[in-house]
Amino acid sequence: MPAFCFESLLPDACMNRAIELAWQGQYSCDPNPRVGCVLVKDGRIIGEGFHARAGEAHAEIHALRMAGEAARGATAYVTLEPCSHTGRTGPCSQALIDAGVANVVAAMEDPNPQVSGRGFAMLREAGIEVEVGLLEDDARQLNPGFIRRMRDGLPRVTLKMAMSLDGRTAMANGESQWITGPAARQQVQRLRAASSAVLTGVESIIFDDSRLTVRAEQLGLENAAAIAQRQPLRVILDSSLRLPLAAACLNEPGRTLVFTLRDDADPRWSQLEAAGAELASMPANAEGRVAFDAVLRYLASCEACNEVLVETGATLAGALLEANCIDQLELFMAPTLLGSEARPLFALPGLSTMNQQRRLQIDAICAVGEDWRISARPVRES
Repeated sequence: MPAFCFESLLPDACMNRAIELAWQGQYSCDPNPRVGCVLVKDGRIIGEGFHARAGEAHAEIHALRMAGEAARGATAYVTLEPCSHTGRTGPCSQALIDAGVANVVAAMEDPNPQVSGRGFAMLREAGIEVEVGLLEDDARQLNPGFIRRMRDGLPRVTLKMAMSLDGRTAMANGESQWITGPAARQQVQRLRAASSAVLTGVESIIFDDSRLTVRAEQLGLENAAAIAQRQPLRVILDSSLRLPLAAACLNEPGRTLVFTLRDDADPRWSQLEAAGAELASMPANAEGRVAFDAVLRYLASCEACNEVLVETGATLAGALLEANCIDQLELFMAPTLLGSEARPLFALPGLSTMNQQRRLQIDAICAVGEDWRISARPVRES
């Protein structure tokens, strides 16, 4: 049982504890949201829990099980509105009602239209006092991808790239291993582990034969082996089905999904299926590539992807940026110079004047081993 003194159990402290618990599901509960719950009674925490895995008990259920009969008359602090519908588990709102909880303090309303206020309504109808909005901004940081998928029908897209100090990603011949050091590569593995899908272009597979997997030995976490059991969906954009049949990613645990302009009449379609790929035909965009918006909507609606991590080269990175498909950039910069002949970070043809520049909002810069990590967002034109 957690030890908290009475003075520390102010509402903010209780919700902060719930948020801290929710982060424990960071790598495991996809596609469900990360949620934490704390039950408080008579100045002490009597139960707590977090949602660990889709299909298993939600945070409120774990907290209620810990509290047992003591939950009657308690206050529940929860990072997200308790669910009101029956999916693979029963409704948490009803469980709180049945346990006799007196008050529920929630950080935010659930953006899922199946819930969205219904959980609060159930609680209030049962006579439970409900407060909403405590530390909402902090709670929203738990699930930006889930919120985006529920609100807009799109996943949140993060572009990860490694570069030299002069903004180069590979030598002219494509050689790129390794620009950054082990500490940066460990953080990349954690980005993968927290993602629903890892997306790249077929050119990256042809040049690097990337596996696009989470490697337990590189995570640097106590439960690394368990985390690596949930491999993110591997997504490859391949307009004309050039993916090599012997590509390493086709022989890794988990699924590889190829988006293409071709259909199943193409002989390569059945060959790639036999090699272990899944394929989906997409419409073309104005440039004759697989339409990015169609891909992202498919990933959100058909694959329940909250977070998509893009790891690719300059051409696709630039095209995604130009199409306003990137929500977040994670740039790892090494203290080295690759020279003017090396490959650039983004291919952005047509920029000839300063008023055409693509500006970024930098959120954070931090040292990662001998390298630097820059977290930024594209500045959207109003």
